[in-house]
Formats: sequence, structure tokens, C-alpha cells
Amino acid sequence: MAGYGRAAAVALRGLAGVIVQAEAVLTAGLSRFSLIGLPDAGLTESKDRVRAAVINSQITWPQASLTVSLAPASIRKQGSSFDLAIAIAVLRAEGKVRPVDADEAVFIAELGLDGSLRPVRGVLPSVLAAARAGFSAVCVAEANVAESEQVTGIKSIGVRTLRQAVAYANGEPIPEEPEPVLVRSEPPPSPPELDPNAPDMADVLGQFEARLALEVSATGGHHLFLCGAPGSGKTMLAERLPGLLPPLDERAALEVTAVHSVAGTLHPAKPLVTEPPFCAVHHSATVAALVGGGSSVIRPGAVSRAHHGVLFLDFTDHP
Repeated sequence: MAGYGRAAAVALRGLAGVIVQAEAVLTAGLSRFSLIGLPDAGLTESKDRVRAAVINSQITWPQASLTVSLAPASIRKQGSSFDLAIAIAVLRAEGKVRPVDADEAVFIAELGLDGSLRPVRGVLPSVLAAARAGFSAVCVAEANVAESEQVTGIKSIGVRTLRQAVAYANGEPIPEEPEPVLVRSEPPPSPPELDPNAPDMADVLGQFEARLALEVSATGGHHLFLCGAPGSGKTMLAERLPGLLPPLDERAALEVTAVHSVAGTLHPAKPLVTEPPFCAVHHSATVAALVGGGSSVIRPGAVSRAHHGVLFLDFTDHP
């Protein structure tokens, strides 16, 4: 009799998440791995990542004909965030993980070849979609758990390895795993909120009319046009406009954080954006840089990244 297993994941369409079921079926035959359901090139490579991660986690890989379907098949799936769900579905079909019960969780993470879990972009909108769909828990990489915990009404489980994820899916105590060694080419930037040198209107001397214009703009939510010679202080003043705006409320903070999560600009030490963002656009910026775009994965543009904040368009008039 064929073995069957499934696990839930989330596919992002812009900022909206769609629940995807990774279904695995094991049948008698030559050992092979077929992945269907409109996966992109990056997701197709998950077959090798999942197999290596399972083997290097000291778990037996099934020697049978394996088919994994990502349903609904009509939606194109992109990225590596489905790796963990595929692995759990395969192990459920093999009988190594208990079947899905009423306390079903969503699995969102990329797998390393050594069985480690790696963070992915877009975790916040993915967890929001899972919570709206009625799931009780979400299992993510440990590096993403601070971001996923910003969503209320759903339990966030952060794990480091596939072994820990399997233990959680089986309802067993999660074993201890050594902290992964992260290799960075450069240290991460400091969050703007923690920067003691962040632009502040108190630093501006004079410019009384311009300061009044900024205060009126911030109070009424008006657009603002700054015109003047180079070096007159237009950019300096614009950079200090977010400091006049009130902190984001809970709904606005989640919206802005979701945008920056998908864009990959969310700071790991600041999983929730609580201050109005500031995005400056050079006069040579393309339309795609302004409104967003991409050939396969859609990335938010400057207009979206400045949501609930300040978008500064710096245009220079050349003679």
C-alpha cells in the first residue's frame, strides 16, 4: 500500500499568502523523486536539498518511487521556503513522523545540506496567512522566530535543525542542538531606531519657514515640495521629517514590517518596524526601482518600502 503524508506551507503572491499543501506519496518502484505543482527553478532544486538534509540528520531516506505535489497546482511556487514542509511530508509518508492531527502546524524554512534550518524572506506575511487560515502553530527557522512572534493568535516554534522539527512534529521534546556558526562578509547594520546619530529636527538651526512647512506636512499628512539651490538643506530637512511623525500603530506596523520582510530589508534585531520608514530615491531611479518588479520573484519598490512613512524623491534639474 502506498505511503501518504502531507504538511502545510505558504506561497507568497506579493504580500498575500496562500496556504499550500505539500503531499508526498511513496509507491513501489525504482528510487526516484518527482516534484510537481508548478515549482520554479529554485524550488525544483529542493529535491537535492531535502534528500541531503534528511540523510545528514541520520534519518533513513525512503528507497521507493517518491512523488511530491504542491497543491493547489494552479499557483506557481517560488523560493526555498517549502523545503521543510516537503521534508516533513516525505517523512510522514515513510512513517517517521506521525500523521497530521487536529493541532496542525505550518512549516516555513529552507534546509541546508547538513540538516540545518535557514531563514527565509516573507515570514511575517506567511504567518499572517497561516493565522487567518486557522492554523494553531508555525514552525520556522530559529533566526525567523522573532519575526513570526509578532503575529498574535498563533504559536511560533523556532528550531535550528531538521531533527528538532521532526521531534516537534512527533510531539516529542525538542532535543538540544549546537548553535550554528554564521559566516558574514560584514557585520549587519545597526537598526535606525538604535542609531544615536539618527537625524533629528533639533539639529537644524534656522530654516524657520522650512521647519514650519515640515510640521504642517507631518500634522496634516500633506505632500511637501522642497525647492532650492544645491546645498540649501532640502535633503537634510526631508531626512528629519519621519521624526515628526507618530509611531506606527499595531496594524500599520505589521503592514510595514510585511513589506520589508518580503524585500529582505528587515533587520534581525528589529523584527517589528514601529517607526515611519524613510526611503530616498535618486533622480536616476528606474520605474522598477520605484514601483517594484522582478522577472520571477516580485520585490517591493521604493513606493512600497516607504508605506506609512516618507518617500523622498530627489530630482535635480540639469541645464
